[in-house]
Amino acid sequence: MRRRAQERDAELGRAVERARQGDEAAFTTAYRIVHPPLLNFLRGLVGDDAEDVASDAWLEIARDIGRFRGDGAGFRAWTAQIARHRAVDHLRRVGSRPRGSLLEVDLTGLPSRQDTEQEVLESVSTRAALALIARLPRRQAEAVLLQTVIGLDGPAAARVLGTRQGAVRSAAHRGLRRLERELAELRAGGSVTDSDRRALGGAR
Repeated sequence: MRRRAQERDAELGRAVERARQGDEAAFTTAYRIVHPPLLNFLRGLVGDDAEDVASDAWLEIARDIGRFRGDGAGFRAWTAQIARHRAVDHLRRVGSRPRGSLLEVDLTGLPSRQDTEQEVLESVSTRAALALIARLPRRQAEAVLLQTVIGLDGPAAARVLGTRQGAVRSAAHRGLRRLERELAELRAGGSVTDSDRRALGGAR
């Protein structure tokens, strides 16, 4: 996902620059590039309410795009930050976390900077990987999702989360190690509930 996102950053940057000048067609182009991974990211945070939260985020993006300064990669980070803020607001209102996510994105072919990430995400089906990610503590899940779904690098993910790059790297590492342990437990037939087995039914 990170590589694919980066490949489209030049096109995205050009569209955003025109959109800042009021070009509606260019804004539509930017939306079509950014929205699918952004929606998937929100599904990882708020579950079935992702569409509503995304709508709120895009209203804010459309309102403030004239103030945005940056390239395509910067726009991806900026929109992710807005979406995350709207997701946090939503979760505060409903007073709970989502019970799971149904992200529709192929994680199995992601370029990896860590052996653990590659082993975990390439060893299970997409549905199983996403079900496992949904079980992580929120900060760990956010770090993994920002880098694998939105395609942000470490510094950009740190800006979105308002923390240090080292903290994001640590959270992602802990999350991936936890995914590895849960996958090992699943394969060993450990303490996994019947509902977990159904959710993780795609594990190979």
